[in-house]
Amino acid sequence: FEDRPIQRFWFLETVARMPYFAYTSVLHLYETLGWWRSPELRAVHIAEENNELHHLLIMESLGGDQRWLDRFFAQHGAIFYYWILVSFFIVDPRWSYNFSRLIEAHAVDTYGEFVDANADRLRTLPPPPIAVEYYLGGDLYLFDKFQTARRNQPRRPPC
Repeated sequence: FEDRPIQRFWFLETVARMPYFAYTSVLHLYETLGWWRSPELRAVHIAEENNELHHLLIMESLGGDQRWLDRFFAQHGAIFYYWILVSFFIVDPRWSYNFSRLIEAHAVDTYGEFVDANADRLRTLPPPPIAVEYYLGGDLYLFDKFQTARRNQPRRPPC
């Protein structure tokens, strides 16, 4: 993905959804077996996945999914990653969470480096309509749901 940051971010967002799908799948399994029930935790994972979906939609609107080979590797890698995470979560949920946090931290660092290196150019570009709709739309239920840290400042990011 050298010199193709949008495609790289699209790839990362495709894969970034998998922890939430895997955790929700295992939570459904645990609920079905009667081992554990936590509607609130499931709702948080659904909200986090919805957030990742909107990141993915933003990258798609910028053309990140145009190459067949990129889609092939992202989608097949995501499926492989999903089953690894399901296995990890069944064996040790805490370790699985921590592993996913490391991956998410890497993605945040990658985005941060890109924004720092391209800040002036990014300020001149209009936000994609899907971003405006998600972050400034009236229904931020799912966005609000996964914001677990309470702050005194508005949480809506500027578009």
